Amino acid sequence: MTVKADADQTAGVVSVLEAGEPPGFGPPMHVHHDAAEAFYVLEGEYIMYLEDREFACPAGSFVFIPLGARHGFRVGDVPSRKLNFYFPAAMVGYFDDLASALRRDDVDEGELAEIARAHAMEIVGPPSERYV
Repeated sequence: MTVKADADQTAGVVSVLEAGEPPGFGPPMHVHHDAAEAFYVLEGEYIMYLEDREFACPAGSFVFIPLGARHGFRVGDVPSRKLNFYFPAAMVGYFDDLASALRRDDVDEGELAEIARAHAMEIVGPPSERYV
C-alpha cells in the first residue's frame, strides 16, 4: 500500500492509496463508518462485492461505495493494482497498524478486528485466507 495523498495534503477531503495485490487476495466483508470509498482499477481484475451484489471490474473500472455500505473484494486471476479513495480522508493509519500487527507470528483475528474498530471499520464477514 502506497500513500499517494493524505489528510494533510488535501485538507482532510480525501486520502488516496495505491495497492498492488496477488491473485485471490481480498479482505473480509466490512463497513467504513467514517468515510465513503472508491476504487479505480489500474491493472488486472477485481471482483467487487457491494452489499449483496457482485461486479467484475477489469482495468479502467471505477466503483463508488457509499459510507456505511457493506463491501469487499477479491483479486482476479492475475496480479492487480488499484487506487483506493476515502472521502473524507481516512484509513492511512489502518494500513500502518495492520502491517505492524502482521509482522508478528502471534496476531489473532480479535486483534485484527480491534485494529479495524480503531479506524472506524467494522468486519462483517469471514476473514479471507489471502488477507493475512
